[in-house]
Amino acid sequence: MTHLVLKYLHVLGAVVLIGTGTGIAFFLVAAHTTGKASRIAGVARIVVTADFLFTATAVIAQPVTGVLLAREMGYHLLEGWIVLSIVLYVVIGLLWLPVVVLQMGIRDIAEAAEAAGAPLPSRYYWLFWSWFVFGFPAFGAILAILWLMIARPSVELPWIG
Repeated sequence: MTHLVLKYLHVLGAVVLIGTGTGIAFFLVAAHTTGKASRIAGVARIVVTADFLFTATAVIAQPVTGVLLAREMGYHLLEGWIVLSIVLYVVIGLLWLPVVVLQMGIRDIAEAAEAAGAPLPSRYYWLFWSWFVFGFPAFGAILAILWLMIARPSVELPWIG
C-alpha cells in the first residue's frame, strides 16, 4: 500500500473517531437537557448504533493503518511520540469501553421509563453523569494524539533505550 493511501486512511479514521465522538456527545447531552425519556431513548439508540458502527470500525483501523504507515515512512514504533500515542490510545480504549456500557444503560433506562410513562429514575442520572465524566479525558487524549501525529515531537522516554 502506498504512503499516501495509508496516510489518507489513517487521517480518515482519526476524523471518524473525533467526529463521531463529538457528535455522540453533543446529541446525547442535547437529548438529556430535554428531560424527556422518549427523546433520550431515541437518541441513545442512535448513539449506541453509531458507536458500534463508526467508532468501533475506526478503533480497529487506526492501529492497523498507524503501524503500516510508521513502517512505510521508516519510523520505529518505539519512538517517543509513537509510544505516547499508543499509551493514550489504550487509555482512550479503557475509557471508551465503559462509556459504551453506560450508553446502553442510558438507552435501556430511558426506554423503560418511556414504556411505563414514568419519569427518569435516579439511576439514569448517575449513568448519564458517569458517561459525561468519562468523556472528557478520552476527548482530551484523542486531541493529544492528534497533536502528536501532526507535530511528531522529539520525546525522550527514559524507560525506552
